[in-house]
Amino acid sequence: METRLRGVGVSHGVAIGAVRHMGTAVLEPPAKQIPEQEAGREQGRARQAMDAVAADLTARGQLAGGEAQDVLEAQSLMAQDPELLADVERRIAVGSTAERAVYDAFASYRALLAGAGEYLAGRVADLDDVRNRIVARLLGVPMPGVPDSDEPYVLVARDLAPADTALLDPALVLGFITEEGGPTSHSAILARALGVPAVVALSGATELAEGTTVAVDGSAGEVFVSPDARKREELEALAAERKAALAASTGPGVTSDGHRVPLLANIGGPSDIATAVEAGAEGVGLFRTEFLYLDDSERAPSVKQQTAVYRSVLEAFPDRRVVVRVLDAGADKPLAFLNPSEEPNPALGVRGLRALLGSPGVLRDQLTALARAADGLPVHLEVMAPMVADRADARAFAEACRAAGLHAKYGAMVEIPAAALRTGALLREVEFVSLGTNDLAQYTFAADRQVGAVARWQDPWQPALLDLIASSARAAAEAGKTCGVCGEAAADPLLACVLTGLGVTSLSMSPTALPYVRSTLAKYTRAQCERAAGAARAEDGAEEARRAAGAVLSGE
Repeated sequence: METRLRGVGVSHGVAIGAVRHMGTAVLEPPAKQIPEQEAGREQGRARQAMDAVAADLTARGQLAGGEAQDVLEAQSLMAQDPELLADVERRIAVGSTAERAVYDAFASYRALLAGAGEYLAGRVADLDDVRNRIVARLLGVPMPGVPDSDEPYVLVARDLAPADTALLDPALVLGFITEEGGPTSHSAILARALGVPAVVALSGATELAEGTTVAVDGSAGEVFVSPDARKREELEALAAERKAALAASTGPGVTSDGHRVPLLANIGGPSDIATAVEAGAEGVGLFRTEFLYLDDSERAPSVKQQTAVYRSVLEAFPDRRVVVRVLDAGADKPLAFLNPSEEPNPALGVRGLRALLGSPGVLRDQLTALARAADGLPVHLEVMAPMVADRADARAFAEACRAAGLHAKYGAMVEIPAAALRTGALLREVEFVSLGTNDLAQYTFAADRQVGAVARWQDPWQPALLDLIASSARAAAEAGKTCGVCGEAAADPLLACVLTGLGVTSLSMSPTALPYVRSTLAKYTRAQCERAAGAARAEDGAEEARRAAGAVLSGE
């Protein structure tokens, strides 16, 4: 008998296949005492296991590239955390085995993260995965992870660790379903980058029986359990229709009545360039530069190293717009040379531009490298600062750009509600703004993007979030300047139309989402998009807003 379940669709497409479950987590090691003379040997085992897991995560990141590399290298730093290692060695010194010491030390750190506010609590899943990998290595048992299979399947898990998601083989993993996670979780972002249909935050997902046939609609967020022949045909026809529409979708982003909406790509490094170009990106709306800094948390890369990497990206987009975000460190990406002191809640502390202004040499070197990289190239370089809170922040960044001799447009990311409400003030100092809807939603609703229990407040369709976007877009229009969206909200084709109706001037997303957004935007006039935006903002909840906008665009 067919059953329909609903979660949160985070990656477009339809997948039909048998359920396979993620390998189980490592069991808790027994608590047994070791003789004092064995402590040195056990400490050596622990260090070797932690170093090996860190190296494995780094290697996986290098294979995956792009956004996956950023996430995995952050996990690698967890495995090498000197305070965690010191705690492990202390526990071994008083009689714990290496595996039990690792388990207990990570549990203690886990409790600190869970109680440090919503933002850091969301990193618990990543920490658990690192712990499981270290303990598995020490116990000599298989790593938890994606099951071995010669036949394609739909992967089901409580949550997917970035290390597993990053190296999924789309030829075997048709799609995936998780019980936890949210629309902007690490796994959701990586799924979109891979082009694998995915539904997250699906209650009861792990209760699906192994081998059960399911149909996953990553666009609608629906999962059909044991679909009958009619439902299969319906979904396959829908998938074929979407595929045909995508194949026919080329050229710039434009509404059916000719209103231009440039469609740009979010990239995490040079490895993402080919995918963005192939997908027809009109430029880069968000170039994340953090990957350059994660290899060595003790020191920043040199100006020479940075210049070479930035130039390789700029050369790939001649005569097109490339928006670079300067280093966004802090919170879940602490760097010893930039974030030396502990904070009770780093997500609300010294992160982003605040950290850079506290270490002006790091910011100056990055801006200098960008200026040198762009020298002589026919590219429209724009540079923006993360986590800008007010006009004073925007002014400080603009002054730093001018002092570095940067001949580019400089702007501010709007990720804090105060910045959205006062965008007009920011634009007296900078030349453009770009909305980071992931963090803007997180701070607006006090709802961490990694926590499945609060996923409904991370839904970019929330009318309060649409109100903030409208406020920023209106202020930009009044100032005669641009207001883009570079958060994952832009990857939702229907929401892309609503954002256009709100007055957003460009949309940036994972490259795999570009054809879906391009083809959908081309179906509607600007006026229809504006009516859909108004209908969405008139509602009180995300699901109601989505339905209202859909009804307007479908002519109901």
